Amino acid sequence: MPRKEHDALDLHIDMAAIKNHADYQAAWGRLGRIRITMVEKHEECRHELGDSFEYENPYKKPEGVCGALLHVLDLYTWRVTLGFPSWNSADRRAFRIHCPDAKGTVWEMRKI
Repeated sequence: MPRKEHDALDLHIDMAAIKNHADYQAAWGRLGRIRITMVEKHEECRHELGDSFEYENPYKKPEGVCGALLHVLDLYTWRVTLGFPSWNSADRRAFRIHCPDAKGTVWEMRKI
């Protein structure tokens, strides 16, 4: 099926505008931070409902978050940072991610 013009995803990143390190740093700064917030808790977990943590950037993981959860969230950090729409939430800007424990927690991940 041919792609239509309105189907294109525009990330509003002009790579041609990056001419030097200062331009690179400015572009990097515009990527924004990511906030994760626990929105459901089904069983025992050291985190509590409503706990919230922030990624400074997609590579700088927040401290104090369960390592197993961070492993799963790593799959989504760049999607969130670049503004890809979520397929699993009514709010297309928020990804809902389940921790690896089958009866664990659900976290909302969004760009701030």
